[in-house]
This record gives sequence, C-alpha cells and structure tokens, in this order.
Amino acid sequence: MKRQIGLSISASEKLTVVFAHSSILFVPGSRPDRFAKAREAGAGVTVIDLEDAVAEAAKADARSFALGEAGRSAARLAIRLNALSTASGLADLIALEAAGALPEYLFLPMVEHAREVQIVTQVLGQRCPALVPLIETPRGLRGALGIARSPNVAAVMFGGGDFAGELGVSMSWEPLLAARQQLLLACAEARVPAIDVPWIALDDAAGLEQECRRVRALGFAAKAAIHPRQIPVIETAFAPAAAEVAEAQAALEAYEHAGGQVIRFRGRMLEAPIVKHYRAVLARSRGQGNA
Repeated sequence: MKRQIGLSISASEKLTVVFAHSSILFVPGSRPDRFAKAREAGAGVTVIDLEDAVAEAAKADARSFALGEAGRSAARLAIRLNALSTASGLADLIALEAAGALPEYLFLPMVEHAREVQIVTQVLGQRCPALVPLIETPRGLRGALGIARSPNVAAVMFGGGDFAGELGVSMSWEPLLAARQQLLLACAEARVPAIDVPWIALDDAAGLEQECRRVRALGFAAKAAIHPRQIPVIETAFAPAAAEVAEAQAALEAYEHAGGQVIRFRGRMLEAPIVKHYRAVLARSRGQGNA
C-alpha cells in the first residue's frame, strides 16, 4: 500500500534537535576526491552540495557519491539537496527515502514555505535527519518563522548570494543587513540558531574575520565556508574568549549560591536575562571544546 504524504504535522509536534556548531564547510558533490579532505578540515559540519556546486549533467552521480559517503559515516555530515521545486530535488528526496543510511543533517535550499520542510519530514518519517532550511528569497524571509518552527528543523541558514540577486544588490554588508536582522528575529522566536552565508572572497581572511565578528554580534551562531582554510578563522571568531568563559562561570556560581535570586555581581545586577546570556556563553564554549 502506498503511503499518503500529508501535511498534518504541527509545530507542537516538532522534535527536539540540536545544532551546536560554529562552522559549516561546503564541498561539491561531484568531487568525491575532496570529501575526505573536507571532513578533515575541522568544520563542525561538512555539507556535500548537490545544488549550486554541481552541473545538471553530474547531479545523478553526485547524489550517488553523497549517499555513499553517508553510508560510510553519517556523523557531522550533511547533504544539501536541490530545491524541491525542481526535478533534481524530487529525485534527491526519493533517493534519500530509499537509502540505507542518511547523513546527520539535510540542508534544504530555496525554502519559501513551511510546507516544503513538512514534506521532507513526512517522506523520510522517523528516519528524517535534522533539517536546515535555507532562506534565500524575500518570500522565504516572510515565511521564516513558520519555516523555523517546522518539524525537525535544527537551524536556519541565510542564503545571502541568492538573496542579493533577488534584490539586485551586491553581496555586501549594508544591502543585506536588514534581511539578516529579520531572519535572526524569526530564529530567536522559534528558538533555533541561525547560520550566516559563506564569505566568497577566498583570499581575504581579514574580511572574513571582520564579517564573522559582525554576524556573531548580531546573533548568528555559525557561518558557512567554501574553503577549508576559512574554518580556523570562523572557529576562532565564534569561540568565546577565555575571559568571557571565566566570567560566565563565576556569575553562574554566584547566582546559584544565592538560590537563583537577583544579586549584585561585579558592579552589575545579575538577573534571569543576564544569566541566560552567561549560560549561552558556556554552551558555546563547550561546543568549541573549551570547557
């Protein structure tokens, strides 16, 4: 009997999934010779890309290569599908449903409505990996809250390249700032982390570092990369400084010693919102292996 694919999953049924990585490295799915090197680069997640990095004629082979890699080791591995509005995207989803092993994450490009995320969840059922939708259009940005709240969503990524193309602007800081901020508000309400677009100037490490610090200050939890040498810069920029970690630990110890009451700590009031910030600092530190 054929399984019916419905859209009945509500936000209240969303599974608890965690994405606690600062760097995401993309590698073309048509280049299996690069998979091992990419996975050894130290990124939190390696994403085998079946979409933008692969020519149409090579997509079937890339799909096979990616699923083969997932069969060898799924941990910290992701596959970026083609958009579900394309024949290649539907073929990707069908292949995943039949595959013996799935990666830990699936990145879903050009998502504009929560229905697209729900379709993936229902096709893959209990085997569905954690999902990372990409918001790459104004329409997708308008629906970002519903998308971020969808079943199995672990994080949401800002697709700045396509978004800049939609706006007819350069992929630079000022034109994309408002879109970044709107996406962050949706992710904050949905309580999922936001991932920023890759830095495309491969030889500009200083520019990458500056943008990492800017997006981290806005509230992004991670940044994507398109070359292994970008990973150390991203990891360093997103890691809490030792002084931040020490202050967070001291503050939480003082707060707990006071029984969770508002207290004065190093000249400032220490109350619930500030405690939440300190806990987030320690969580990032553990994610970086510093505590």
